[in-house]
Amino acid sequence: MKKLHVTIQLEMSVPDDWELVETSNGGHVVQLPNQQFLDLAIEPLFASDPEETWTSTEDEAVLNDILDMVETEEVTYTFVTH
Repeated sequence: MKKLHVTIQLEMSVPDDWELVETSNGGHVVQLPNQQFLDLAIEPLFASDPEETWTSTEDEAVLNDILDMVETEEVTYTFVTH
């Protein structure tokens, strides 16, 4: 089995009332209004042709098989003000 490294980096414009909160295991998530929380991570998308529309799967077994291949996941959140 070989290793595949995937790095996810997003830059987003978000409302001023979003905040970063630390979880009990030392990670971070984004706190949205009304006590909702947001965590951005991998979502596998599939297509029968790479030039066509990509969609997520509705087959839980396929999704779980892909997610079970993930050994570690790290997402870093930072707010930047200009």
